[in-house]
Amino acid sequence: MIDIHCHILPGIDDGPKDLKDSLLMAKEAVAEGITSIIATPHFNQKYENSKEMILAKVKQLNEVLEQENIPLTILPGQEPRIYGELLDDYEIGRILTLNKTGKYLFIELPSGHVPRYTEQLLYDIQMKEMTPIIVHPERNQEIIENPDVLYKLVEKGALTQITASSLSGDLGKKIKKFSIQLIESSLTHFIASDAHNVSSRNFRLASAYHEMEKQFGMQAVFTFSENAELLVEGKSVYRAAPERVRKSKFLGIF
Repeated sequence: MIDIHCHILPGIDDGPKDLKDSLLMAKEAVAEGITSIIATPHFNQKYENSKEMILAKVKQLNEVLEQENIPLTILPGQEPRIYGELLDDYEIGRILTLNKTGKYLFIELPSGHVPRYTEQLLYDIQMKEMTPIIVHPERNQEIIENPDVLYKLVEKGALTQITASSLSGDLGKKIKKFSIQLIESSLTHFIASDAHNVSSRNFRLASAYHEMEKQFGMQAVFTFSENAELLVEGKSVYRAAPERVRKSKFLGIF
């Protein structure tokens, strides 16, 4: 398995505080069947993890993993919180695409709302021949309350990635149900751990794929896992035409 969203680099955000903790995460990932991880440290007002820093940290961690005989490859990535000057910072080399392919770029939204300029920024990113990937939309309160907000962004070319813990049920029944609805409606295209540690925010990727198989069959598992591989290679991923989420009415009657 490939995990495209993980906070495994030591001491640079709210992930592992030191190398020892990073190695614990690496061993846990291998035990889950993960072979490659895109390290995606935060880039926001609190954590300014620029492209050059991330590349250096990834190189260092890969060297230690090799020395420790841990069969895991770390690839470079970044999780930028959405802001108006994002493309300006990309142009001067502060923003990093996933695995340096120049093809896919993570975008994190605030947890409570979707900024008004989101649609325009995602359009501008696509005009730079990159594809924006909205991370964990199932945890955004405005999207939960009004899924059409996400439908319009996906319809206009954005991709999305849900969190493994959301689908496995570790973040509650409501978020699990909404994650399933997003998959049903072709409003998400990747699943990833967003792991930060081995205790409170673990990988859960194997559990999520198991739940996906139970809900949608092996073809869905294949599609999502294949999309992770295609992303790493900078190739076009599988995407079906998005549909609007059918909102449940009172007592669950549609």
